[in-house]
Amino acid sequence: MPKLKIDNVEIEVEAGTSILQAAEQLGVEVPRFCYHERLSVPANCRMCLVELKGSPKPVASCAMPCGDNMEVFTDSDLTRKARKGVMEMLLINHPLDCPICDQGGECDLQDQALGYGFDRGRFAENKRAVEDKYMGPLIKTIMTRCIHCTRCIRFCDEIAGVSALGAMGRSEHMEIGTYIEAAIGSELSGNLADVCPVGALTHKPYAFTARPWELRKTDSIDVMDAVGSNIRVDARGAEVMRVLPRLNEDVNEEWLADKSRWAVDGLTKRRLDRPFAKKDGKLQPVSWNDAVALAGAKLKSAGAKSAAIVGDLVDAESMLALKDLMAALGSTKIESRQDGAKFDTTQRAGWLFNPTIAGLEQADVVLIVGSNPRWEAPLIDARLRKRQRNAGLKVGVIGPKPDLTYPIEHLGTGADVLQQIADGSHPFAQTLKNAKNPVLLLGSGATERADGLAIHALARKAAEANGIVRDGWNGFAFLHRAASRVAALELGFVQQGGDLETIYRGCEAGEIEVVYLLGADEIDTNRLGRAFVIYQGHHGDVGAHRADVILPGVAWTEKHGTYVNTEGRAQLARQASFGPGEAREDWKIIRAVSEPAGHKLPYDTLGAVRKKLAAAAPVFANVDRVTPATWASFGRDGAVSATPFVLPIDNYYMTDPVSRASPTMAACVREIIEGNTAPNSASGAKKTGTHG
Repeated sequence: MPKLKIDNVEIEVEAGTSILQAAEQLGVEVPRFCYHERLSVPANCRMCLVELKGSPKPVASCAMPCGDNMEVFTDSDLTRKARKGVMEMLLINHPLDCPICDQGGECDLQDQALGYGFDRGRFAENKRAVEDKYMGPLIKTIMTRCIHCTRCIRFCDEIAGVSALGAMGRSEHMEIGTYIEAAIGSELSGNLADVCPVGALTHKPYAFTARPWELRKTDSIDVMDAVGSNIRVDARGAEVMRVLPRLNEDVNEEWLADKSRWAVDGLTKRRLDRPFAKKDGKLQPVSWNDAVALAGAKLKSAGAKSAAIVGDLVDAESMLALKDLMAALGSTKIESRQDGAKFDTTQRAGWLFNPTIAGLEQADVVLIVGSNPRWEAPLIDARLRKRQRNAGLKVGVIGPKPDLTYPIEHLGTGADVLQQIADGSHPFAQTLKNAKNPVLLLGSGATERADGLAIHALARKAAEANGIVRDGWNGFAFLHRAASRVAALELGFVQQGGDLETIYRGCEAGEIEVVYLLGADEIDTNRLGRAFVIYQGHHGDVGAHRADVILPGVAWTEKHGTYVNTEGRAQLARQASFGPGEAREDWKIIRAVSEPAGHKLPYDTLGAVRKKLAAAAPVFANVDRVTPATWASFGRDGAVSATPFVLPIDNYYMTDPVSRASPTMAACVREIIEGNTAPNSASGAKKTGTHG
């Protein structure tokens, strides 16, 4: 391990550490533009120049590895002069756009020009002009501002896995572009604006809408998938203006998926802002008192003949309240799997992402069954790509062949291949057995079929037979798609011995008189028969169209709530704005309905609800930590169908009421999916369905 001095302070670092990284360990700031800790090192901006004793000229600290007995000076006269020269060169052609630039106030170039730049300009020549490039509905380009740091190119190639950008020309005639006019076909394209250190790439939906100092910033959790990405919600007044990623190395690192980032403009569209009740066959506005009284009276009358279904975006507090209400009514007909999935819910190990998201970076072989992680969980797909680039991860896929961002071996389309791997007759079984840390990634869509329980059991057998589960390593990873799903399973919000089909049949037979839909919009409302439907949610989507009474709730950005991601990590979403009109928090609405229903719930504050949550399951008491599961047998032995697996999402950008109401997501469908080959399509056919 080399020892060196930086600004006369001695430090010992690991071999291969760059001078810039060593300086950061000492808390010494070194300016940079092209360097990014998650990207390769090009050393082309030269802003990180430092003086190295014995060197005839300053060196680029990002690319110079530390050596024994080096003496580095980061604030010497030579270093300051070099940085001023570099900054002056960068600003020769940079336009004076700061007053109109969306990057203003958050711009690395602004900050470093102030801290390290020259105090005047000496060039009178005209600045160059570069034509703006088209990069799709999410990224706005003003390429005259580009300083050729190449971060965007390296992000596309290395993180997103889509070689969409490149450099054309040389010297000051160099331009960054897509070569052809086409949208960037990546679910992570919004991160391009985050990595750009200047205003060349900005967020198109956010253009000219707000300044950063106008916004109220709230740390929260994303609910567009089950990853539980850490986000910052920026709001002005009651409106969410944008969503940015927060750093969490164990979950999303510093990236964010496009739907998570920009579906939020759907929060202002198609909102339910007042209670409604059906009169003379039409929904009419009513008061809260009337709506609550009607819903409570129907539940009280139906009693045990009531049922409840919760949707994909619901927080744990609301599900707990609804479960308690159903239990008080004597009903066991509750369900959270509105996609109709059939898997064993009795053992946590059977429905958790056991190796954890960060644990994928230890895997050397992954078997993906009935899943397209690129659309179901783009940030998990990014982790797999990262591991493949860094360590040559081998990936096998059973099911329709998806267009992933890394090389795969397509093993087949049906459960017969999984059966062969379980009994050891398939060649890939030996690959798993020889692996140090193998992973079996089972997509939730693989269980959305009649033999779902048998598929679940078969996946367990394949894991046990091939060393995927052993002492010190559990590589069985169940990938959920819904943010509410794991919390619901922890609370037992499932029908024991049944599923969604059981509730459908009960409604059609008249055995269920009242159905309480809590944000449930991905169901077949035609199968609810003549049941009285109470819909509680925030958007006028599928569930609201079938409702007999509507109780308007608030979205996840408008309340405090607890969510559990696919790996079993409980996280807190915090209120960033206020709901429209008369909308109220979901658990409070259920608490109000419980009184006329004849079973007043025993909590009046959020703290009291969370206290009961923690008592209901240990995971809710361990916020921001994964609560591991003990391996046990799960699934149900039985025959499996030869029918090929079907991928559950045919349109990444529209999978829930919020994204379906989003103008930005509609633009993504129009410009990316309809304009290019969809990632799910093996044949190149275009898929444009609206429900995930």
